[in-house]
Amino acid sequence: MSSVKTEPLEIVLYPHPTLRHKSKPLKRVDAELRRIVRKMFDLMYEAKGIGLAANQVDLPYRLFIVNVDPEQPPEAEQVFINPVITARSGSGDYEEGCLSLPGLVGTVRRPTKISIEAYDLSGRHITGELDDLPARVFQHELDHLDGVLFIDRLSETGRLALKEELEEFETVFAGHQKRGEVPSDEQIRQRLLELERLRT
Repeated sequence: MSSVKTEPLEIVLYPHPTLRHKSKPLKRVDAELRRIVRKMFDLMYEAKGIGLAANQVDLPYRLFIVNVDPEQPPEAEQVFINPVITARSGSGDYEEGCLSLPGLVGTVRRPTKISIEAYDLSGRHITGELDDLPARVFQHELDHLDGVLFIDRLSETGRLALKEELEEFETVFAGHQKRGEVPSDEQIRQRLLELERLRT
């Protein structure tokens, strides 16, 4: 039994190092992972979100959850494990936000239609095409698994508009680490590596 703790889960805020961690593919699904996914949905609904990646709850697993119609859980709930995009087309600008950067929004250009592959919690292979909002959410959450945030995709002007708010997030996080309320970057890195060894 590992001594690495995955509880209590909470949404981590920028610039927490796990948000920049590139996750490795999952090799197994078990009862513990199902419990984690259920808790992720609870946290997402609490925060009024429609997508949440494992990185955002401080876990290095290549999975994210989506529900673009939170008024109808659990019918609209989707779990994507080891997701990939196999084709992209179109292009459109749209405002995006992030539960790890609450209160911030910016315009991001992304493909408007994508073909995807992934696995669900039962191990079923998923393939399909997404467009409009579902396509955007999938791409946003997949970015998280590669350590990419929506702010990285903003124009120079868009990033500049959020400069003060981002610096405030950075100052607050540095204060939490200085007071010992959040582990050091190295402690976080070691924990992520151990969690990866257990499941990837």
